[in-house]
Amino acid sequence: MHICKIFRTFAANLRDMRKIEIIGVAVACLLLGACTALEKKQRVGAVVELNGHYLYRSTLDSMTVGLSSEDSLRMVQQYISQWAKDILLYEEAQSHATSEMEQMVEDYRRTLYAQAYEAYLIERRMPKTVSDTMVVQLYAQMPDRFQLDESIVKGMLLVLPSDAPNIAKLRQNLSKQEMDAIEKYAYQNASGYELFDSQWMTTTELLAHMPIERAELENALRTQNQIEVTDSLQTYILQVTEKHLCGAQMPLEYARPEIEKMILNARQVEFLQKERERLYNEAIQDKKVIFFNE
Repeated sequence: MHICKIFRTFAANLRDMRKIEIIGVAVACLLLGACTALEKKQRVGAVVELNGHYLYRSTLDSMTVGLSSEDSLRMVQQYISQWAKDILLYEEAQSHATSEMEQMVEDYRRTLYAQAYEAYLIERRMPKTVSDTMVVQLYAQMPDRFQLDESIVKGMLLVLPSDAPNIAKLRQNLSKQEMDAIEKYAYQNASGYELFDSQWMTTTELLAHMPIERAELENALRTQNQIEVTDSLQTYILQVTEKHLCGAQMPLEYARPEIEKMILNARQVEFLQKERERLYNEAIQDKKVIFFNE
């Protein structure tokens, strides 16, 4: 009886083992089928494969829009060659990687993830509004921080042919800011006319439109509101309606973008510090951070 029981047990175990083997084969087939399906999916649209890496036609097509057939072929060949070399170099480097290199890669990977997540938090959760009160307060607290390193002006610039008529009358109208007469004259005679009475223009920007040296322009702005220079072909007349000279404090409206940037940068640092502190405190509370007593 004892022998029969042993044989019955062995037979039952054998059946169970066959069941396990069948199940294992089935699972392996499913996994193999899934891998094969994934590989087929990856190959759709691919033009080159290298060690499991795929280069797709859509990538190459986007590079050759508007190019001739000859240029397209040359660019595609160069890109494929560089793509393959990059992969081969990467895989060769992997095969010779030391533990220190692996740690550097892991540290860099962690940093990239953290930076991307922080950028997401800043974009989605950090308030971007800066109140007028905050701007005014910072402007008043840091007067030396907002000094002009070049003059800024509002006004208008006319560029006239050397033979333009009635320039003397135009100068008078510019001084009196007779805008109707100025605009009529500019329409009839000027080769260039720019009105910037509602925005600040720096001396650097003015120098791009006038044949004058920086030092000469800066000096002229200190004593004149109408500055006139000529070259062999044209006359340039700058009429200044408002100005702040180099070394003076920036007007609030001009300084505002820089002030807002400073406030948002400080807010960003504080915001990210609080977020890191929150994650750490939650990890402590959930006992995810484990301290070992020596």
